[in-house]
Amino acid sequence: MASNETHTVKAFDADIDQLRAVIAEMGGLAEAAITDAISALTQRDSAKATRVINGDKAIDDLELEVERQVVKLIALRAPMADDLREAIAALKIAGVIERIGDYAKTIARREQLLGDAARIEPLSILPAMAGVVSDMVSGALDAFAARDPEKAKDVCLRDPQVDDLYNSMFRALLTHMMENPHTITASTHLLFVAKGLERIGDHATNIAEMVYYAATGEQLAERPRGRDLAEATTEK
Repeated sequence: MASNETHTVKAFDADIDQLRAVIAEMGGLAEAAITDAISALTQRDSAKATRVINGDKAIDDLELEVERQVVKLIALRAPMADDLREAIAALKIAGVIERIGDYAKTIARREQLLGDAARIEPLSILPAMAGVVSDMVSGALDAFAARDPEKAKDVCLRDPQVDDLYNSMFRALLTHMMENPHTITASTHLLFVAKGLERIGDHATNIAEMVYYAATGEQLAERPRGRDLAEATTEK
């Protein structure tokens, strides 16, 4: 009996390791898509933007593979408690990564719509935002791979930095549009790009919170959020 239980545990561990590998591959593709989408914008590289757009299907396909593996794992292994939380976390994380890939694809599509955006100085803030959110995605996935709740908490602490960068971008673009009305269309596209990056940061934080719960069985305390200047302006 003990031998059979040992075999079951080893089989489950192998399934989880395979699941983590697929999640890691998804995450790597999503991180590259974020970086390449912003690079395509700043360098006005249509070919790179097209590669990001076409590459989104690979992320979608991996999400389906995660779903397949999780269903199989639950059906065959009937995991309980910690193991079940990890399997469900993997399923949810795959869905979040897929949405991150969608944001990167949407950003890449803006490349053809930017017109004279290269002359808009606030454009320089976007690579910094992209760097932070890519690091957050990477950190959240590393935390999942290591089942490390402390690493997950560290990712959550970086979210206000993204909010601050977004608000800086919003202020800079608003000023630029007031001073240069002919750039309003391009500036509006850049605002949507910045908002997309801000949402990716939120998704990375969501992944980290899932990792923390899967590892500890406890929810992270509600994190403070910065005020979104765009929303505050709309309220007025």
